[in-house]
Parts: sequence; C-alpha cells; structure tokens
Amino acid sequence: MFKRILFAISLLTALVSKGQELTVPQLSQYLADNPFVMSPTYAGIGDHVKIRLNGLTQWVGIKDAPDTQSLAADARIGERSGLGMLLYNDSNGNTKQRGARVSFAHHLTIDRYDDKFLSFGLSYSFNQFRLEIENFNGPDTGITDDRATTNHNFDVGILYRWDKFYITANASNLVNKDLTRFNEIYEPNRLRNYFLYTGYRYKKNKNSDFEIEPSLFFHYFESDGRSETDLNVKFRWYDFEDYYYAGLSYRFLNDQIGTPLYIAPIMGLKKNNFYFGYSYQLILERDLIQYSTGTHVLTLGVDLFQGVSNCRCTY
Repeated sequence: MFKRILFAISLLTALVSKGQELTVPQLSQYLADNPFVMSPTYAGIGDHVKIRLNGLTQWVGIKDAPDTQSLAADARIGERSGLGMLLYNDSNGNTKQRGARVSFAHHLTIDRYDDKFLSFGLSYSFNQFRLEIENFNGPDTGITDDRATTNHNFDVGILYRWDKFYITANASNLVNKDLTRFNEIYEPNRLRNYFLYTGYRYKKNKNSDFEIEPSLFFHYFESDGRSETDLNVKFRWYDFEDYYYAGLSYRFLNDQIGTPLYIAPIMGLKKNNFYFGYSYQLILERDLIQYSTGTHVLTLGVDLFQGVSNCRCTY
C-alpha cells in the first residue's frame, strides 16, 4: 500500500510539473556540445548540418517514469543566419506530449579582430498534450472524454560571444496556455520561463591540447516563482579535430543551494564527424534513493555537408 501511495504522489507531482512545462525536459543534454536544444540563438553556428538525437530515461527503477526522445538539427543559411528544428516525444505514465520547434537565428559581427559577435534567435513551437483516459482504472466514472490540448508558442533569445566567452539570455513559452480542456482553477496557464547560460573556454595557450570550460545555467519559472541553477565544469582533450571530454554538473534549487537536486558526471567524444555524449544524474535525496538512483541522458550526433562561411560569426 505504501509503495502505491508513494508512486501516486510521484506521478501527481510529475503531472503538475510536466503539465506546466509543455516542452522537452531540460536536463544536462545541452552540455553534450549540444546548446541548440536549449536556445535558438545557436542555430547555424558551425560549419556542418548538425544532427543530434537525445534520449532521457528519468527515475530509473520506477514504473511509468518519464521517458523522452528528441531529434534536433540546425544548419547555416547564407553567410550570417541559421535555421533549426527540434522534434520531441515525451511520456509520463498516462500523460503524453509531442511537439516540434522551428528556430531562426541571425548572427552579427561587432568586432571581427577580437571575435565579438551578437546573435538573435526566435522559435515557434507546437505542442500536443494528452491524458490517456483509456488507461484509467479509477472509480471516477465522470472521466469519459478525451483530455487533450494543442498549444502554439514562441521563444526568443540573444547570444553574445567574445573570443572564448559566451552568454545567452532567453525567454520561453511567451504565450499563455489554452486551458479549456482542463481545470482552470488549479492548472497554471502562465508557462513563461527565463534562463541564462554563460561560460568560458580556457586554454593555457592557443597550441594547448587541453581546455577547461566552467559554465552556469540559471532557470526561472514565472508560474510559481521557483528557480534552479546548474554549476558545470568540462575538461576537453583535443586530438587534432577530434576531442574527448569529461566533467560534472551540479543542479540545485536556488533556495536550497546546499541540497542538490542531482549531481551528474558527464562524458563524451567527437570522432571524425560523429558525436557521443552520456550523463547520469545521481539522486542524493535519502528518501528517494531507495526507489531510484537517477536518470540516464544519452546524446548521439553526426555532422554532415560541411560548408565554410566567409563570416567568422558562424564559426
């Protein structure tokens, strides 16, 4: 009985959080040299068509826990712009959401000698959220109709780069959610959230094969005022155009800095034009670790159709 109650509470908690987001869950997949999944401003930065497949299996060991797959691709168009697309499928017990995001970014050169660049990004997103009532076995006979909603939304962002330093600020889900098929009293319709991502790639000298990249990700949710932060560090070893990396991510709620939501070791590599990245979010909360130790995050990628630009703003 206790396990059933615990599972029900966990499921309800997930329903609330996932229902509020209506987007692909943002864990550490952006750290797998995959920042476009986080911000449209990165669309078109690079000399290939970049394709990334991401898989998240959350709360390993718990039945019907959240499971997410996403496919992202972006490419440069012209000399100073980029297009990108992201498709995702997310399941969480009896809730399902599928969606797509189409992004456009434009990149400007502020100072070509010091490599100062400014980028602007815009995304349109489409999301379908559904409760699978055909799987309900509860006593409430009033639940007989399909509970689904379709939402359209927009994200905007700005990215500033100065040599090895970068900072991007973004606002997501600018339009309120349609609640006509759900409980409008308890379900929040303000889905806007804001995030900032910044970091620096440090080398002892330009010929060094070793690089350190500390970074920070701050995320604020307008609906309930909560916020969280990731503190990250990556170590990257270069072998000509290939490289290997390892690092650590530490996520916490900003009113509970000393109590992490998870600690995630990360690792990956680029070999020729193929990418691999893996992370495991370790749950440290004593009451939860007996049911689940954490979450798998896997990224596979390939770069295709190299096309070098005449503008350093897309390097």
